[in-house]
Amino acid sequence: MAHTKKVGSAGRFGPRYGVKIRKTVKRIEEKQKAKMVCPRCGAKAVKRVGSGIYQCRKCGAIFAGGAYTIVTIVGEEVRKSLEAKRGSA
Repeated sequence: MAHTKKVGSAGRFGPRYGVKIRKTVKRIEEKQKAKMVCPRCGAKAVKRVGSGIYQCRKCGAIFAGGAYTIVTIVGEEVRKSLEAKRGSA
C-alpha cells in the first residue's frame, strides 16, 4: 500500500501526476466530501449529491451551489453586494 499521509485520498494515484496536482486533488476532495451547514435549518448535515447539487440530511432541502462547496467565492460577493444595495435603498 502506498504511503498516503501527505496526499490522503489522492494516494490512489501513487507516484503519478506529480505532488502539486495530487495535493490539489486532496484539498478539493476534502471540501466536497465534508458535511456543510444547511442554509435553511442550520444543521451541519448537508452532503453533496452531484456536481453543484446539495441535500440536507435533516430537513431534506435540496439546493444548488458551487461544484465543490455550497457557496462559491463569486456567489458570496454577489450576496454581499445585494445586501449592501438593499441596505442603501
